[in-house]
Amino acid sequence: MHKVLVPLAGGFEEIEAVSIIDVLRRADVEVFVASLNENMLVKGANGITIQADLHVKSVSADTIDMIILPGGWGGTYALADDENVQRLLREMDAKGKNIGAICAAPFALNKAGVLKEKYTCYPSVEKEIREEGYMGDRAMVVEDENVMTSRGPGTALCFGLEIVKKLRGEETYKALKEGLLATYCK
Repeated sequence: MHKVLVPLAGGFEEIEAVSIIDVLRRADVEVFVASLNENMLVKGANGITIQADLHVKSVSADTIDMIILPGGWGGTYALADDENVQRLLREMDAKGKNIGAICAAPFALNKAGVLKEKYTCYPSVEKEIREEGYMGDRAMVVEDENVMTSRGPGTALCFGLEIVKKLRGEETYKALKEGLLATYCK
């Protein structure tokens, strides 16, 4: 079974985090929600609190297949400043393992030096990252090498489904897409 880590920091975007976690779990992907500190309750940008399963400092790149960062500026800045998240991103990239980020979170990938040439993010965030290689609204999900990025809350289901396709294959992707009535996804 594939193992995915979703680190949450205060101010994360709830729609993105919960959609991705839910879609992956429906596809029988083992998802671990991680907190950046000892407090296992993490409050999102819109006041919804999620309980984490573990602390990000206890995770190594050898124990997971993918790391996915949800957006939300508060959470994104915390992920970009957290030495454990930044270490883990660099380790995952060095091993060629899958990395994902949505909304503002590609900012944290860029800080770690793992964001590839082509990417997408929430409109205007590219000004904080770099405009070169920014794909804008040309695609809901952009994949470049081992890194997948997506635009924001409205693309979260499609992003989750593309991750399912990558980890579990076309058949699982199609069945889940149909079951979710997500016909608008690629």
